[in-house]
Amino acid sequence: MSEPVSTIDGWYSLHLLYSVDWAGLRVLDKDERNALTDELQAFLNRQEEVHEKHEGDYAFYNIMGHKADIIIWLLRPTADELIKLELEINKLGIADYLIPTYSYVSIIEMSSYLGGNKTPEEMMQIPHIQQRLYPSLEKSKYICFYPMDKKRDLDDNWYMLPMDERKQLMRDHGMIGRKYAGKIKQYITGSQGLDKYEWSVTLLSDDMLEFKKIIYEMRFDETSARYGVFGDFYVGGHIPNDAIADYFG
Repeated sequence: MSEPVSTIDGWYSLHLLYSVDWAGLRVLDKDERNALTDELQAFLNRQEEVHEKHEGDYAFYNIMGHKADIIIWLLRPTADELIKLELEINKLGIADYLIPTYSYVSIIEMSSYLGGNKTPEEMMQIPHIQQRLYPSLEKSKYICFYPMDKKRDLDDNWYMLPMDERKQLMRDHGMIGRKYAGKIKQYITGSQGLDKYEWSVTLLSDDMLEFKKIIYEMRFDETSARYGVFGDFYVGGHIPNDAIADYFG
Protein backbone atom coordinates (compact mmCIF):
# COMPACT_ATOMS: atom_id res chain seq x y z
CA MET A 1 0.00 0.00 0.00
CA SER A 2 1.29 3.46 -0.91
CA GLU A 3 1.78 5.87 1.99
CA PRO A 4 -0.89 8.62 2.25
CA VAL A 5 0.28 12.20 2.69
CA SER A 6 -0.76 14.11 5.79
CA THR A 7 -2.61 17.41 5.44
CA ILE A 8 -3.12 20.43 7.62
CA ASP A 9 -6.62 21.82 7.39
CA GLY A 10 -8.06 25.29 7.75
CA TRP A 11 -11.48 26.83 7.26
CA TYR A 12 -14.48 24.96 5.87
CA SER A 13 -15.43 26.11 2.39
CA LEU A 14 -18.72 26.32 0.49
CA HIS A 15 -19.02 27.49 -3.12
CA LEU A 16 -22.62 28.21 -4.17
CA LEU A 17 -23.46 28.98 -7.81
CA TYR A 18 -26.79 30.21 -9.14
CA SER A 19 -28.52 31.31 -12.29
CA VAL A 20 -30.77 34.35 -11.91
CA ASP A 21 -34.45 34.27 -12.90
CA TRP A 22 -34.25 37.56 -14.77
CA ALA A 23 -37.75 37.16 -16.21
CA GLY A 24 -39.20 36.79 -12.72
CA LEU A 25 -37.35 39.85 -11.46
CA ARG A 26 -38.54 41.97 -14.36
CA VAL A 27 -42.21 41.66 -13.38
CA LEU A 28 -41.51 43.12 -9.92
CA ASP A 29 -41.94 46.82 -9.37
CA LYS A 30 -38.99 48.95 -8.29
CA ASP A 31 -39.87 48.91 -4.59
CA GLU A 32 -40.14 45.11 -4.56
CA ARG A 33 -36.76 44.71 -6.28
CA ASN A 34 -35.19 47.21 -3.92
CA ALA A 35 -36.47 45.28 -0.91
CA LEU A 36 -34.87 42.10 -2.25
CA THR A 37 -31.52 43.70 -3.04
CA ASP A 38 -31.43 45.63 0.24
CA GLU A 39 -31.88 42.37 2.14
CA LEU A 40 -29.13 40.66 0.13
CA GLN A 41 -26.80 43.61 0.61
CA ALA A 42 -27.43 43.50 4.36
CA PHE A 43 -26.51 39.80 4.34
CA LEU A 44 -23.28 40.50 2.46
CA ASN A 45 -22.47 43.42 4.75
CA ARG A 46 -22.68 41.01 7.68
CA GLN A 47 -20.19 38.78 5.89
CA GLU A 48 -17.92 41.81 5.50
CA GLU A 49 -18.04 42.30 9.28
CA VAL A 50 -16.97 38.66 9.72
CA HIS A 51 -14.12 39.29 7.25
CA GLU A 52 -12.96 42.34 9.22
CA LYS A 53 -12.95 40.34 12.47
CA HIS A 54 -11.11 37.49 10.69
CA GLU A 55 -13.72 35.00 11.86
CA GLY A 56 -14.33 33.70 8.32
CA ASP A 57 -14.64 35.20 4.87
CA TYR A 58 -16.70 35.46 1.69
CA ALA A 59 -16.57 36.42 -1.98
CA PHE A 60 -19.35 37.45 -4.37
CA TYR A 61 -18.79 37.35 -8.13
CA ASN A 62 -20.71 37.50 -11.40
CA ILE A 63 -19.95 34.38 -13.49
CA MET A 64 -19.40 34.73 -17.23
CA GLY A 65 -21.15 32.37 -19.66
CA HIS A 66 -24.24 30.21 -19.26
CA LYS A 67 -23.11 27.79 -16.53
CA ALA A 68 -24.14 30.26 -13.80
CA ASP A 69 -24.75 33.95 -13.13
CA ILE A 70 -23.31 34.38 -9.64
CA ILE A 71 -21.03 32.59 -7.19
CA ILE A 72 -20.98 33.05 -3.43
CA TRP A 73 -17.90 31.62 -1.71
CA LEU A 74 -18.15 31.25 2.07
CA LEU A 75 -15.41 30.31 4.55
CA ARG A 76 -15.96 29.50 8.22
CA PRO A 77 -14.19 27.69 11.08
CA THR A 78 -16.89 24.99 11.28
CA ALA A 79 -19.19 23.10 8.95
CA ASP A 80 -22.17 23.97 11.17
CA GLU A 81 -21.63 27.67 10.49
CA LEU A 82 -21.73 27.04 6.74
CA ILE A 83 -24.90 24.97 7.07
CA LYS A 84 -26.57 27.89 8.88
CA LEU A 85 -25.30 30.39 6.30
CA GLU A 86 -26.65 28.35 3.41
CA LEU A 87 -30.03 28.17 5.14
CA GLU A 88 -29.91 31.92 5.71
CA ILE A 89 -29.33 32.47 1.98
CA ASN A 90 -32.20 30.12 1.13
CA LYS A 91 -34.53 32.21 3.31
CA LEU A 92 -33.64 35.52 1.65
CA GLY A 93 -36.33 36.97 -0.58
CA ILE A 94 -33.94 37.03 -3.54
CA ALA A 95 -33.57 33.24 -3.22
CA ASP A 96 -36.96 32.88 -4.95
CA TYR A 97 -35.20 34.20 -8.06
CA LEU A 98 -31.95 32.23 -7.71
CA ILE A 99 -31.74 28.83 -9.41
CA PRO A 100 -28.99 26.59 -7.95
CA THR A 101 -26.67 25.33 -10.69
CA TYR A 102 -23.68 23.96 -8.76
CA SER A 103 -22.20 23.76 -5.28
CA TYR A 104 -18.97 22.54 -3.76
CA VAL A 105 -18.20 21.51 -0.17
CA SER A 106 -14.57 21.30 0.93
CA ILE A 107 -11.93 22.40 3.46
CA ILE A 108 -8.92 24.62 2.82
CA GLU A 109 -5.86 22.43 3.08
CA MET A 110 -2.12 22.19 2.62
CA SER A 111 -0.35 18.88 2.17
CA SER A 112 2.96 18.07 3.83
CA TYR A 113 4.51 17.36 0.41
CA LEU A 114 6.10 20.81 0.51
CA GLY A 115 6.85 20.84 4.22
CA GLY A 116 10.28 19.23 4.00
CA ASN A 117 11.00 17.44 7.26
CA LYS A 118 8.57 19.55 9.26
CA THR A 119 5.65 17.91 11.02
CA PRO A 120 2.11 19.24 10.42
CA GLU A 121 2.26 20.81 13.88
CA GLU A 122 5.49 22.64 13.00
CA MET A 123 4.05 23.77 9.66
CA MET A 124 1.05 25.25 11.46
CA GLN A 125 3.34 27.68 13.28
CA ILE A 126 4.61 29.25 10.05
CA PRO A 127 2.80 32.59 9.46
CA HIS A 128 2.38 32.31 5.68
CA ILE A 129 0.89 28.83 6.09
CA GLN A 130 -1.61 30.16 8.63
CA GLN A 131 -2.52 32.88 6.12
CA ARG A 132 -3.23 30.24 3.46
CA LEU A 133 -5.34 28.10 5.77
CA TYR A 134 -7.26 31.02 7.31
CA PRO A 135 -7.12 33.63 4.53
CA SER A 136 -8.25 37.20 4.44
CA LEU A 137 -9.64 37.29 0.91
CA GLU A 138 -8.75 40.26 -1.25
CA LYS A 139 -11.49 41.90 -3.31
CA SER A 140 -9.70 40.99 -6.54
CA LYS A 141 -11.40 41.91 -9.81
CA TYR A 142 -11.70 38.32 -11.07
CA ILE A 143 -12.25 34.79 -9.82
CA CYS A 144 -11.54 31.38 -11.37
CA PHE A 145 -12.95 28.31 -9.61
CA TYR A 146 -12.69 24.67 -10.69
CA PRO A 147 -12.80 21.19 -9.15
CA MET A 148 -10.24 18.49 -9.94
CA ASP A 149 -9.15 14.91 -9.30
CA LYS A 150 -5.95 12.91 -9.55
CA LYS A 151 -6.12 9.94 -11.93
CA ARG A 152 -6.68 6.41 -10.66
CA ASP A 153 -6.19 4.62 -13.99
CA LEU A 154 -4.30 1.34 -14.12
CA ASP A 155 -1.35 2.92 -15.92
CA ASP A 156 -1.53 6.36 -14.29
CA ASN A 157 -2.64 5.97 -10.69
CA TRP A 158 -1.51 8.87 -8.53
CA TYR A 159 -2.37 7.03 -5.34
CA MET A 160 -0.11 4.09 -6.14
CA LEU A 161 3.01 6.22 -6.65
CA PRO A 162 5.68 6.07 -3.93
CA MET A 163 5.67 8.99 -1.49
CA ASP A 164 9.06 10.31 -2.65
CA GLU A 165 7.93 10.43 -6.28
CA ARG A 166 4.72 12.26 -5.37
CA LYS A 167 6.71 14.74 -3.27
CA GLN A 168 9.03 15.56 -6.16
CA LEU A 169 6.16 15.93 -8.60
CA MET A 170 4.32 18.29 -6.26
CA ARG A 171 7.46 20.34 -5.62
CA ASP A 172 7.94 20.79 -9.37
CA HIS A 173 4.25 21.66 -9.70
CA GLY A 174 4.47 24.18 -6.88
CA MET A 175 7.43 25.97 -8.46
CA ILE A 176 5.19 27.01 -11.35
CA GLY A 177 2.65 28.51 -8.97
CA ARG A 178 5.35 30.52 -7.20
CA LYS A 179 6.14 32.31 -10.46
CA TYR A 180 2.68 33.91 -10.25
CA ALA A 181 3.07 35.23 -6.69
CA GLY A 182 1.79 38.80 -6.58
CA LYS A 183 -0.36 38.19 -9.66
CA ILE A 184 -2.65 35.40 -8.43
CA LYS A 185 -3.90 34.32 -5.02
CA GLN A 186 -4.45 30.56 -5.02
CA TYR A 187 -6.55 28.58 -2.54
CA ILE A 188 -6.64 24.78 -2.53
CA THR A 189 -9.47 22.95 -0.78
CA GLY A 190 -9.71 19.22 -0.15
CA SER A 191 -13.02 17.42 -0.56
CA GLN A 192 -12.39 13.68 -0.33
CA GLY A 193 -15.63 12.24 1.01
CA LEU A 194 -17.30 15.67 0.93
CA ASP A 195 -18.05 16.18 -2.77
CA LYS A 196 -17.75 14.54 -6.20
CA TYR A 197 -14.21 15.70 -6.90
CA GLU A 198 -11.22 15.44 -4.55
CA TRP A 199 -10.03 19.05 -4.60
CA SER A 200 -11.06 22.46 -5.77
CA VAL A 201 -8.92 25.41 -6.76
CA THR A 202 -9.99 29.04 -6.39
CA LEU A 203 -7.84 31.70 -8.04
CA LEU A 204 -8.21 35.45 -7.47
CA SER A 205 -6.50 38.07 -9.63
CA ASP A 206 -6.87 41.59 -10.99
CA ASP A 207 -5.98 40.29 -14.47
CA MET A 208 -8.06 37.46 -15.95
CA LEU A 209 -5.30 36.68 -18.45
CA GLU A 210 -3.17 35.39 -15.58
CA PHE A 211 -5.64 32.51 -15.09
CA LYS A 212 -5.05 31.36 -18.65
CA LYS A 213 -1.29 31.71 -18.32
CA ILE A 214 -0.91 29.68 -15.14
CA ILE A 215 -3.32 26.93 -16.19
CA TYR A 216 -1.67 26.62 -19.60
CA GLU A 217 1.83 26.47 -18.14
CA MET A 218 0.79 23.85 -15.62
CA ARG A 219 -0.60 21.67 -18.41
CA PHE A 220 3.01 20.90 -19.36
CA ASP A 221 3.90 19.87 -15.82
CA GLU A 222 3.74 16.09 -15.32
CA THR A 223 1.49 16.36 -12.28
CA SER A 224 -1.25 17.96 -14.41
CA ALA A 225 -0.42 16.48 -17.82
CA ARG A 226 -0.36 12.90 -16.62
CA TYR A 227 -2.43 12.80 -13.45
CA GLY A 228 -4.79 15.80 -13.48
CA VAL A 229 -8.53 15.46 -14.19
CA PHE A 230 -10.47 18.74 -14.28
CA GLY A 231 -14.11 19.72 -13.96
CA ASP A 232 -15.74 22.86 -15.33
CA PHE A 233 -14.06 26.24 -14.93
CA TYR A 234 -16.14 29.12 -13.55
CA VAL A 235 -14.73 32.59 -14.22
CA GLY A 236 -16.20 35.99 -13.43
CA GLY A 237 -15.90 39.51 -12.07
CA HIS A 238 -16.30 40.92 -8.57
CA ILE A 239 -19.61 42.50 -7.51
CA PRO A 240 -19.04 45.04 -4.71
CA ASN A 241 -21.66 45.04 -1.97
CA ASP A 242 -22.74 48.57 -2.86
CA ALA A 243 -23.37 47.47 -6.48
CA ILE A 244 -25.93 44.77 -5.66
CA ALA A 245 -28.92 46.93 -6.64
CA ASP A 246 -27.31 47.82 -9.97
CA TYR A 247 -26.59 44.17 -10.75
CA PHE A 248 -30.14 42.96 -10.09
CA GLY A 249 -31.87 46.18 -11.20
